[in-house]
Amino acid sequence: MQSGDVSNPTINLPADAAPASIKPRSGTARAAQAGTNAIPQPYGLLYGNSPVMQNLYRQIDKVAKTALSVLIVGDSGTGKELIAKTVHDKSQRNAKAFIPVNCGAIPASLIEGELFGHEKGSFTGAIHQHIGYFEHASGGTIFLDEITEMAPDMQIKLLRVLETGTFHRVGGTEQIEVDVRVIAATNRDPQVAVKDGRFREDLLYRLAVFPIRVPPLRERQGDIELLAQRFLDQFNAAEKTSKVFSKRALEALGQHSWNGNVRELKNTVHRAFIMADKVVELPGPTQPPRNKRAVRREGFLDVWIGTPLLDAQREIILATLAHFDGDKRQAASTLGISLKTLYNRLESYKPDGSGGGSVE
Repeated sequence: MQSGDVSNPTINLPADAAPASIKPRSGTARAAQAGTNAIPQPYGLLYGNSPVMQNLYRQIDKVAKTALSVLIVGDSGTGKELIAKTVHDKSQRNAKAFIPVNCGAIPASLIEGELFGHEKGSFTGAIHQHIGYFEHASGGTIFLDEITEMAPDMQIKLLRVLETGTFHRVGGTEQIEVDVRVIAATNRDPQVAVKDGRFREDLLYRLAVFPIRVPPLRERQGDIELLAQRFLDQFNAAEKTSKVFSKRALEALGQHSWNGNVRELKNTVHRAFIMADKVVELPGPTQPPRNKRAVRREGFLDVWIGTPLLDAQREIILATLAHFDGDKRQAASTLGISLKTLYNRLESYKPDGSGGGSVE
């Protein structure tokens, strides 16, 4: 699944998410104070010493002590499941089960039975009673990843479980009561998913009692080299080797954009580790094409710095029109221009018009 840019999700984060109020953590703070040769300590299953990660740790500390539902919003590859597991491990439920469920990987026809279970004979092939994920997670935590991919009718049933703590197995009449903490995650902007009709607004706000924004790797200043070295250390330990990064490899780490975040970094280091004899080299950043085109993603438009103003304006107008499925009146209203001005601009963007260029 391709996602929209969720670097700045539009859900309001809790007030104590402000970096200015961060109190240094014990392990990572000592490392920062001791100098660059000190090794930061992991925070649960997470690793990093940057200000944005310190902020994240502080939020986890706060919410782990509660029973609140949590919605984790972040790009693919940022470690949302690790964050959910860390919240669980630091909670009073840590002795009970942590059940991860990828909502996007379960067919719509099967997900109700997987989440809530089914009774024997409830459908063809149901030869035994099946206990669902919610019952298995009783007393613990269920992690619903890719929550915005859940079918609308299933969202209604999930909302009821969140509100009442009860459900029925498929084909059953007995009301099952469970005590489960729900942590959900998405790599979409949840507000855009609501606007597009993919996600129920009432379910969003029921889940997002405590929203957590996961910083992309590009925002984690100082963590990239730390993470790369940690991955290299793990690979060395597993293979009983002592490979090291070259100076050029360390420079390449800071030059890469890491759009795939921590997952991309780990895979890149792993491949370079396999190819290396003793010194690990990393590929330099791929040079961007000379004609840098704007990149459209769900609800967002990425425009390169240095794009001519008229070209940027053109891309914004066309992307807004596409977002509203060609509704020119709504696009014009959103852009703050008259309908006549929009028509004139669109006319100029045609191949034979003054705007030139092709329309994506």
